[in-house]
Amino acid sequence: MSPADVSLVALLVVIIVSLTSRINIGVLAIALAAGVALIVAGWTPAQLAAEFPAGLFLTLTGVTLLFGTAQKNGTLSAITVRIVRLCGGRTALLPLAFFLIAGFVSSVGPGGVAATALVAPLAMAAGVRAGVSPFLIALMVANGANAGNLSPVSSVGIIVLTQMEGAGLTGYELNVFLANFVAHVMVAVAAYCLFGGLKLVQAGRAAAPEAAAEPFTLIHKLTTSVLAVWIVAVVFFDVDPGVSAFAAAAMLIIARCCNDRDAVASVPWDAILMVSGVSVLIGVMDETGGLQRFTDLLAQIATPDSVNGVMAFVTGVISTYSSTSGVVYPAFLPLVPGLIQEIGGGDPVALSLSINVGAALVDVSPLSTIGALALAALPKEAGDPAVLFRRMLLWGFSMTVVGAVFCQLLIGVFV
Repeated sequence: MSPADVSLVALLVVIIVSLTSRINIGVLAIALAAGVALIVAGWTPAQLAAEFPAGLFLTLTGVTLLFGTAQKNGTLSAITVRIVRLCGGRTALLPLAFFLIAGFVSSVGPGGVAATALVAPLAMAAGVRAGVSPFLIALMVANGANAGNLSPVSSVGIIVLTQMEGAGLTGYELNVFLANFVAHVMVAVAAYCLFGGLKLVQAGRAAAPEAAAEPFTLIHKLTTSVLAVWIVAVVFFDVDPGVSAFAAAAMLIIARCCNDRDAVASVPWDAILMVSGVSVLIGVMDETGGLQRFTDLLAQIATPDSVNGVMAFVTGVISTYSSTSGVVYPAFLPLVPGLIQEIGGGDPVALSLSINVGAALVDVSPLSTIGALALAALPKEAGDPAVLFRRMLLWGFSMTVVGAVFCQLLIGVFV
């Protein structure tokens, strides 16, 4: 077998393992990349090391370190509780509020996983006490977290934009965010109407419990100010998000707003290793011709007219069991230019947006990290978690079709 064929087999192994196992496939990806490069292709270790995504690694580490600091010192929790209290006694507003809170937290930096981990326990507890369906709360939190997941300063948004830039697509930050945001808003509205939201509206004002708010201390105020300045600098002044996040985190640590060990421990090293490892394998595939082989295979099941829907469905199915940011985005976004050329037409931006949306909509599945976090937050008094597991799993699978239809019919609006 040629190095191209062996690299393609290596990627398929990574995808299969990611579908069937919970091990960190970043380690496996690097090991397989090393085998392909050093043994089959005859590279030197220096050539292999050059494929490591150092810029992406630096950015992800800096951003997650900064928001890990804000989470560890209680700032994000304090902000979340205060937003919830704005709902007063209007139970019907709770699911909508948690959608917006999760979306906001996700979009300003931590990403969907961290936002769900922060918001889901509060949302599920408050929702159950107020008589709101746990399934509805889980869907609203998960979709809210995913709705903000692809902002330009979100850790996952940075992954997507970096991969698109590598494929020659730059300057589409707003397109990426809006396509993903609108898709999740539409799904959330449907969930709200289908699973009890309208009944809550008809019931009118009910006694929704208020969350106890701890005092907003000087540490919280200082952390909020630093986060606000960092976001403005990144969004409006084109400051490098990774390097500036390290500087912001250092300021907070020096000011004793958080212990440095706690801050470093909050960085999701497993997720960063996963993304970096798969990126190394994709780099080896690109250099050995494996990406072209993969493109040729995908081109056999897609046409210029159907490629957006087909790719949204394919990435959705894989993402149901696998990591969206760690496997799907690094593996599929680099294929876009070659796939467009191979099938003889199509819009590369629309296809990239289809991959983004198709993979993200299914993340409410309890087999994904976001869905699993929402499920884990279910209070014991809310009943059997197996029931919620089955409902979320069915919803996640149904999103493969919804994502395909959305991208086939509407994704051109966002180009």
